[in-house]
Amino acid sequence: MKYNYDVIIIGSGPAGFSCAMQSSKFDKKVLVIEANEESFGGTWINSGTIPSKALRETARIIQRFQSQFEDLSHEKAYQHHKMEELLKYKNETLKSKNTKVENDFNKNEIDTVRGFGVLKDNNTVEVTAKDGSKKEYSGEFIFVSPGSKPLQPKGFKVDHDKVLDYTSVLNLNHIPRKILIIGSGVQALEYATTFSNLGSRVSILNETDSFLQFLDNEIRDQLTMILDKQKIEVFSNAENIEIQSNGLRNTTEVRYNLRNDNEGKRTRVIETEHVLYLGGKTPNTSGLGFENTGVELDEEGYIVVNSDYQTNVENIFAGGDAIGYPALASASFSEGRLASCRMFGIKALDVPPEIPFAIYSIPEISSIGLTEKEAKSRGYDVTVGRAYYKNITQGDISNQQDGLLKLVFETESLKLVGIHIIGERASDLIHLGQAVMSLGGDVRYFINHVLNYPTYSEAYRIAAFNGMNRVYKAGVKYKKLLKNNK
Repeated sequence: MKYNYDVIIIGSGPAGFSCAMQSSKFDKKVLVIEANEESFGGTWINSGTIPSKALRETARIIQRFQSQFEDLSHEKAYQHHKMEELLKYKNETLKSKNTKVENDFNKNEIDTVRGFGVLKDNNTVEVTAKDGSKKEYSGEFIFVSPGSKPLQPKGFKVDHDKVLDYTSVLNLNHIPRKILIIGSGVQALEYATTFSNLGSRVSILNETDSFLQFLDNEIRDQLTMILDKQKIEVFSNAENIEIQSNGLRNTTEVRYNLRNDNEGKRTRVIETEHVLYLGGKTPNTSGLGFENTGVELDEEGYIVVNSDYQTNVENIFAGGDAIGYPALASASFSEGRLASCRMFGIKALDVPPEIPFAIYSIPEISSIGLTEKEAKSRGYDVTVGRAYYKNITQGDISNQQDGLLKLVFETESLKLVGIHIIGERASDLIHLGQAVMSLGGDVRYFINHVLNYPTYSEAYRIAAFNGMNRVYKAGVKYKKLLKNNK
């Protein structure tokens, strides 16, 4: 064998993990290099997706209990739950997942080495271990998935005590009575609703001019009502943010100005117990030796790849957060799998361009395809169908009545072009609509097929009928609509 390995993988996050697993199924010799001395999985398992969702799941269980037994007040819930008890579930989940990943590597005879990997040339990776020792490994192909890291804030520092980031927030030893979240993205909403349902008073300081602007307009309207109900305040257009401690009042003060402030640059102050900073992220691509290979990076340091996740260097592939959009764990699993197929010449279907995303807030938000506004801007003649959770039997049974499922479909052909959900189990519900969309189905599927009752999936049937009624009133004969006239 010319090289030590058929493929060397830098990073064991979702992209690296799936590339390793798929390559092993092709009977290839695989080496995974992981810089973390204690665990595999990168941010996916250790400080991002899984731990934050585990904490969120405990908050969701508390929320469901409170909604079923409303005599248990928000204040009493705060007193009854200790952070150490909630984090115990998170820690057990992390330990279990780490063990499973390690077992998968061992079971599939995938070699692993701990240390920081650097590309020496197109086929060689030098690994520096914790003790400083170095060793070189060669591979016919190299897959790079180093992940990303948070950008540091300007104007203040993360001290991991009063000012937290996405790693230190998971090590809190108490539930904050007040917490201010600085951020404009998905994580800000997820942590805001998590802590709100744990009993904290929550505010969001947003440095952009809008909050989650990419959501469908009606989903954003529903979200606004839910945030109001949870007493979560969102302050947008914040700038010049400074943080200081007020020893006299035993609080942390966050001072800021509003961009385009009609009252001038008046300084505003929010008092809080903790600040959680959730700014943007930057790829972990510096120091990996890309200059030794000629691999192209863009202006922000992301690895440039083609549709096969191949860099401009023929035998070097990349995936995960380090290649940029969509930077989702769900998408990264597919990226690693497809990269393995491409490098070894195995035929595999491309992932459709329409992929679902989910926001694990309380309640959840999930979408796929075009929003109503996007569809109309592209010239589609579309109709929408809506189902509100308050009209779903399962919503009554579970007392989860905040939410909306919205179907966007072409008026003439009835083909689905977008599905948008806010409400309990939205991240699971989206996949039924995704399957119908990917197979070229239309809204009649939900009318012509029996769905279990009572379930949240019933929302699809209600939304389909709602949309069909709108088409009917537009002049199309209802009998014709119900026929299978493909």
